[in-house]
Amino acid sequence: MSVAVESRTAALFRPLQLKQLTLANRIVMAPMTRSKSPRGVPGENVAAYYRRRAEGGVGLIMTEGTYVPHPGAGAYPDVPHFYGDEALAGWKRVAEEVHAAGGRIFPQLWHCGLVPVGGKLNPDAVGPSGFLKPGVKATDPARCGEPMTQADIDRVVRAFGEAAASAQRLGFDGVEIHGAHGYLLDQFFWEGTNQRTDIYGGGRLVDRTRFAVEVIREIRRNVGSDFPVCQRFSQWKLQDYTARLAQTPNELEQFLAPLVEAGVDLFHCSQRRFWEPEFEGSDLNLAGWTKKLTGRPTITVGSVTLSQEFTRSFGIAETAAVTGIGELLDRLERDEFDLVAVGRSLIVNPAWPAMVRRGAIQELRPFQRDVLAELV
Repeated sequence: MSVAVESRTAALFRPLQLKQLTLANRIVMAPMTRSKSPRGVPGENVAAYYRRRAEGGVGLIMTEGTYVPHPGAGAYPDVPHFYGDEALAGWKRVAEEVHAAGGRIFPQLWHCGLVPVGGKLNPDAVGPSGFLKPGVKATDPARCGEPMTQADIDRVVRAFGEAAASAQRLGFDGVEIHGAHGYLLDQFFWEGTNQRTDIYGGGRLVDRTRFAVEVIREIRRNVGSDFPVCQRFSQWKLQDYTARLAQTPNELEQFLAPLVEAGVDLFHCSQRRFWEPEFEGSDLNLAGWTKKLTGRPTITVGSVTLSQEFTRSFGIAETAAVTGIGELLDRLERDEFDLVAVGRSLIVNPAWPAMVRRGAIQELRPFQRDVLAELV
């Protein structure tokens, strides 16, 4: 790292105020599914894993996706639950360990919807219109191919509210709603998987925000106005990397406005490569446009300090070399976005913030896929 770039890393270490929550710096641990919680219960190894990132200097930790209390929330084995006495006791220990190390932490609340695992669906999975992806209906179990009823919708909405209330009670600092990557909320956003003609569907993107709005409002009803709520969203989907929700800034603005009105404080804008412009005619990335259009703080993410992107569902390049940080700092210095989420590089470098702060980017370990076998 050059002296010029090293001296600029201070931009990453400015505090940020989010409602009544003060973050020590602009570095976020991105949510990354680890599947190390047998029976959905995070153990002491999970608590130690997150504590190490707080000790390494991460300002805000977003946990891996955690299933909300709905029987169809997901089918991935050993993904942690955010319900049940044993699982919640485990999460309370996680929050306490992170706080003891000076960090802040949000659980990511997750419902997968109609996403098969190993070719099979959770038998209780639900989706807006029964589509696994555009043009492909769920057929096994057959009932998963049916659109969600109002009772189904109400039940999932309550599940998100209940999980958020649990997070607040356990001492977490806020919550993140997973509304990206082709999972349930995103299945409502995406016209290809939402073919409904009722109030939860429609030809315009803004019409398809209603389900998410109800989830956000239910969370607000449960946690009050001061508890931070983050919404994660993306253009791309696991089912189609080229998919786009918003084709223009105007369409993006119309999509985001109801979410802001419902109570979102922070947007986590998922890109596969943070440096790519979102729309023609501007260098702004997705987080940059979202901040410009809403006035809300935003998190950027996508291959930070790594040469290769996340490439498919739980399948990533065997290795990814370390890259520089200059462009990220350029964008942060001009306030294009407010926070920077780091993913795979934090898996192999728990002290990523401390190393970057002292200008030791060249000492970062490159990502190697075999590290995923353990919580390190």
